[in-house]
Amino acid sequence: MFHCPYCGTNVKEKEQYCIKCGRPLPNDIESRIFNKKKFNKFWLVPIIVAFLITSFSGVYHLILKNQTADAKELYAQGEQQFTEGNYEEAQKLFSKSIDVHHNFEQAETSLKFSDIAIQIEESLNDAKHLQEEKRFQEANTIIHDASALLNNYNGLAVDQMINQIETVRSHLKIAELTHNLEQDPTIDDLKIMLWDAEAINHEGADELTQTIRNQIIDYSFTKASEQLNQKQFNDALLLVEDGLKYAPESEKLDSLQITIGKEKTAFETAVQQRIEQAMNSAAQENELNENDAIELVSASIKKDKQDNIFVQGKVKSVATVPVHSVVIEYTIKEKDGSEILTNEVVTFPDVLYPDETGKFEFTHYDLDKKPSNLEIKISKITWYTE
Repeated sequence: MFHCPYCGTNVKEKEQYCIKCGRPLPNDIESRIFNKKKFNKFWLVPIIVAFLITSFSGVYHLILKNQTADAKELYAQGEQQFTEGNYEEAQKLFSKSIDVHHNFEQAETSLKFSDIAIQIEESLNDAKHLQEEKRFQEANTIIHDASALLNNYNGLAVDQMINQIETVRSHLKIAELTHNLEQDPTIDDLKIMLWDAEAINHEGADELTQTIRNQIIDYSFTKASEQLNQKQFNDALLLVEDGLKYAPESEKLDSLQITIGKEKTAFETAVQQRIEQAMNSAAQENELNENDAIELVSASIKKDKQDNIFVQGKVKSVATVPVHSVVIEYTIKEKDGSEILTNEVVTFPDVLYPDETGKFEFTHYDLDKKPSNLEIKISKITWYTE
């Protein structure tokens, strides 16, 4: 096919002029064979546009990739600050991350959570101030509301906040129980306080728990001993058993329980007969075992932490056979010699082997005297031998 070398229009071999542009066609037929039509410059537009779009897309992708990397780096720094408890600094970093890379959902979520963390931190600080002012109920309410803010969240950061809240809650509960313990609580109050103290998952609660338990032990021991002295064995056992529910490892109460049981059995089968038999048996074996089996080591009067008169002492077995159910009878007198009261108390452990020592303790809740004006006299020590 032949073409006009000037405009590219199709021409015939024998034509002398181009039917489109009118210019004379070259006589050289071969020059008509090759289409020398000039390139249409309008085709450059889409090509250039396509090139620019491709180039822009590449550059934009590169910029976006760099922005994403920068945003992730800022987010990682924010996470680190959050882990260290620097919530305001973490908040700033999460915000910068979003500024660098919009629609960064993870950073947006963390930014919202950092706002909550800051709010919780402020609430916990308020609770601590209320604790110092002994406004425990208000502090508990604030901590409860702060904890509720985390209901719709989960993850390691949430666990961290929960642990922080629980630590403040534990300190608050310990402070509240310590304050209540100073208000001379009843035995029923002490039982409830013990349950509360045992429920605190914090090492600082161990000492408080033991203090409450010791008060329950002392109360149960004293009241049960009073019932034992009055030969009210069933009431005494009930008091000891109730105390052991709250202090199952108490050697003091356990020993008293054994003693009460033995005293009850002995009383029901003629106490006097058993005493005489024990005395006769001791006389036959050794005069020492009959008259001097137990040696008083010490006896003193002082005040305990609750300002109650507290009697304590030690005895030692100098017998050649085991002795048990050792009962100490003592008298408390004024310095001028006037007698205030007499009392009996059992020693623990219940059985004393040769050369072993036992202890006796008793708290007088109703005795309002200064220990310096009092003196104790051990008037009688009784025991049983096997």
